[in-house]
Amino acid sequence: MRVENSFVPVRDVGERTERKLWERGVTTWDEFDGTVPGPAPADRVESFIATAYERLDDGDAAFFGEALPGGCEWRLYENFRAETCFLDIETTGLDQHRDDVTVVSCHRDGGTETFVRGRDLTRERLARHLEDASLLVTFNGKRFDVPFLEEAFGLEFSMPHVDLMYPCKRLDLTGGLDEIERELGIGRDRRDISGRDAVRL
Repeated sequence: MRVENSFVPVRDVGERTERKLWERGVTTWDEFDGTVPGPAPADRVESFIATAYERLDDGDAAFFGEALPGGCEWRLYENFRAETCFLDIETTGLDQHRDDVTVVSCHRDGGTETFVRGRDLTRERLARHLEDASLLVTFNGKRFDVPFLEEAFGLEFSMPHVDLMYPCKRLDLTGGLDEIERELGIGRDRRDISGRDAVRL
């Protein structure tokens, strides 16, 4: 799935209408033939497509993040893969106002950087690492990671955010990340290390 397969950013085009377009063979913007099986007028779709191509050429992920319905941000990944930041944090507890961030790991374009409290975990380093990220990917980050980092370091996250917990729920994959990984057969190098170990850092 690429963003060019998406018609739901157009007002009055929902997932049902989009699926009807796909079933008719209109699976990309280039294939739109001027007819819509729904309430949205064709010129509205054509206007969106023209604007969307310009924004895509400009690498403007924020435009699509605002245009896509909530929960559909994952459609941006293939287009912005190289500028996507996978982020995970560890903390001393669950209260963002009282507890501390001990570790922040960011994975981008094949490389991972880990910042540790007391060593190199600073606002400046995090801001520099995140400043040109077009897309953020987390698990439960909307409720946990991002609020913690905003509180602890005063960071602002303006890029589109894919919180994998929600698409997992739509696929009946529930529980914590470890549990979902096991269900999907995803292995880790060190299953004996958990978030509790990060607190000791």
